[in-house]
Formats: sequence, C-alpha cells, structure tokens
Amino acid sequence: MLSFRLGILFCLPFSSGLLKINVRNQGGELIEQTLSGNITEDFTTLEYIKPDGTIITHLVDFRNEVQIFQALILGEEERGQSQYQVICFVTRISKGDYIASDAIAKLRQKNPHAERQAEEDLPELGYQMEVLVQLNQSAAISPHVSRLCAEAAGTTYSRHEDIRQVAAHRAADLDADGLSRLERAVSPLPPSPDTRCSATSSLAAACRCRYHLCVSWYPCSLKYCKGRDADGLAMSYRCGIRTCRRCHVFDFQVRQKMACLWDEEALGGG
Repeated sequence: MLSFRLGILFCLPFSSGLLKINVRNQGGELIEQTLSGNITEDFTTLEYIKPDGTIITHLVDFRNEVQIFQALILGEEERGQSQYQVICFVTRISKGDYIASDAIAKLRQKNPHAERQAEEDLPELGYQMEVLVQLNQSAAISPHVSRLCAEAAGTTYSRHEDIRQVAAHRAADLDADGLSRLERAVSPLPPSPDTRCSATSSLAAACRCRYHLCVSWYPCSLKYCKGRDADGLAMSYRCGIRTCRRCHVFDFQVRQKMACLWDEEALGGG
C-alpha cells in the first residue's frame, strides 16, 4: 500500500469506491465532497453542496469521453420561486483531463477529517451552450445523460461541436435528421451586454444567463515514482495524485430571467 503526499492511499481495486473529502474553497467555506469511481461502467462522480444549498454533481463518462454537470438550485420563495430548478451541461472531455475511474476507485485517505486544498489552480473554462439536448435521444451521447438530467428536460445544454464529436467517437449512426432530433438549437440573442440577465430588469424577459461552477478539489493527474522490482529491475509505479481546482462558466439562453435569478450584478454575476 503506497502513501500519498495528501495522506490518500491506493487500495485493492473493486467495482465502485466512495471517498468523502473535506475541502476548503476559495471563499474560505468548508464543504464535503463525495468522490466515487465505477470501474465496471468506467465513470466517476463528484458531488458537493454549495453554501447556498445548491447541489452540484459532476459525472465523467470515460467510455464516451463526456462530462455532465448537474446543478440543483433551490428556489427563492421571496421572489416567486416555490420549487427548485435543475440544469445540466454536457461537454466532451479530452484524454488527460481527469484520472481514470479505476484510480479513483482505489483512493483512500488516512485521515478522513483532514482539510484539503488543491495543489494547482487551473485556468477558468468558458462555454457558449447553444443547443438543448433532447433527453429521449441522448443515449447517442452517453447513457448517463438521461439518468442524471431526468429533471432537466428543456434545461440540458450542450454545444453542437461537442455533440458531433462525441457521436462520431461512439460511431453512432447519426445523419443530419438524427442530429436534429438529438439537439434543438437555441435561438441566440445578440452577444451584447444588454442581453445578459444581469442587465435585464423584467423577470419575464428572455436573456442570456451565466452560471459559474467551480470544483475546488479533484484528482487531475497521477504521480509516478521510480523503483526496482523483486528482481532488481527498474520500474515505475503510481505513488500519488496531483490535485487541481477548476472553474467553469456556462453561457446559455433562458426564456425568462426568472430562471436565472443568480445572474445579477448585485451578486457579482453568480
């Protein structure tokens, strides 16, 4: 068993592991993240609750090279929102963006009460989400989309280029008609500051919404050490993880500002 620099260990593999990590975010709040890896289906899941009660779930589907962010946002009753809302963002990933599901499933920590902070703060990523994913056709991208985003029918967003590349990677038989059934274009508003929800006063007006989503701690790569085997031959072995922090900014259109109350200048854009 090999000790990690962060006090996290590799253990014997099994189909699904569960790890709870105490993370200190950029705002100084302590949040608990749950991290799991499923070797059988080759995906990982990270979940945490923001200080405002929003539940964030991040699923990485390595088999189909897709990541899904789900945000369950509590309603603001004092402003007419009696229920929560769910939004999903689906994008492709590149090899090397995250460590594999089998490595996640083997992680353990010596001290479950220790507070973690990422070793590296990666540049923020921005996305212009111009299409809506039709959940009843989403298996062409990943079988996890319809499961994770079941409550986000009509609010599951992606990019046309991502859908095309993921479908091509899966060798899906999608012609032009198939792609049009899978995605529905969102009629874009002009990319002007005046169309941002933060600059829109009417709660019933369509506007361009922006959602900030930060993962304050996640294993972003493996560390390898050199040693020798029982026969004295040189070898390398996994001996640690490098951890990162990354923020994602999603821009997408909503039918009315009521669905984007967090995107207001008074709140610093979310």
